[in-house]
Amino acid sequence: MPYPTFSDEEIAQRGKEIYEKQIRTHVETTENIGKIISIDIESGDYEIDDDLLTTCRRLQARHNNAVLWTERIGFNAVYAIGGTLTRTTS
Repeated sequence: MPYPTFSDEEIAQRGKEIYEKQIRTHVETTENIGKIISIDIESGDYEIDDDLLTTCRRLQARHNNAVLWTERIGFNAVYAIGGTLTRTTS
């Protein structure tokens, strides 16, 4: 079965949409704020952990050809280089 190709923009758009519409209300809890969430944009399946590679590997183990979007729960970026992360939740 051929593997679909997604542009970076499409991955970002789909990942953000899935997060906002299906996942956000379930995962933005006190214990998850600041953790990493990786989302397979095709299945909607996701993993949460403190480590980016852990979330990605878990999803890829379940979905061999997973197309992943990653966010830091409650923040505007996964990592900040030369700047600061901005909190998006209270």
